[in-house]
Parts: sequence; structure tokens; C-alpha cells
Amino acid sequence: MSVNRTSLTDANMQRITRALSDPQRFALLERIAAEPEVACKQLVAEFLITQATISHHLKELVAADLIESRRVGQCAMLSRRETILNEYFVQLHARLLPTISGTATLGEQVLPGCE
Repeated sequence: MSVNRTSLTDANMQRITRALSDPQRFALLERIAAEPEVACKQLVAEFLITQATISHHLKELVAADLIESRRVGQCAMLSRRETILNEYFVQLHARLLPTISGTATLGEQVLPGCE
């Protein structure tokens, strides 16, 4: 099977997948991705988890290259890393929805025996 590779390595893919597997972490990323930038203190106010837990999840998201953080005084401003997210989706599509018989596109594939 031929998989179109982007700049994400297998280790990158695993780190991202692991980061996204936690429901709270996924929710934080979803919230961050909804705006150009979100203040860390805004997340603490919105989520019913401790600041320490949010900080831990944000470190994991940064380590997976899914978000970036910049300092504005005492405040951390968070934003999604769109390029990494796009590359991740491209690789997921290539790996999990490969073209079958050269004709299928996203959403058109049927699993064998499920016709």
C-alpha cells in the first residue's frame, strides 16, 4: 500500500493521536481552535477542571505541536497550529481511507461485506 507522506513522522502521528485521545484535551483543543487566540485564563474560567490540570493538558498539546503559546505579560495566549492539524488530517485520510480501485473518494468507500 502506498501512503502519501507529509512532513509528519510516525512518531509525530502517534504523539498527536495520543494527545487527542483524552476527552478533556480534545475539548480544550476544540475551544482553542474556535478562535484565532484564546487566553489561558479564559480556559480556566470556562472548564470545570483545575488550573493545574489545564496546564498539564496544554503542555501535552504543545508537545504534540497542535497549539502554540505566546506570552503577553502574565498571560499565555494560545492558538492552533493549522499546518500541523492539516497535515495530520491528510495523513489520516491517506492511511485510513486509501483509494480503492482508483476511484473512491472521501465518503464514497464501502467496507467489504457492507454493501
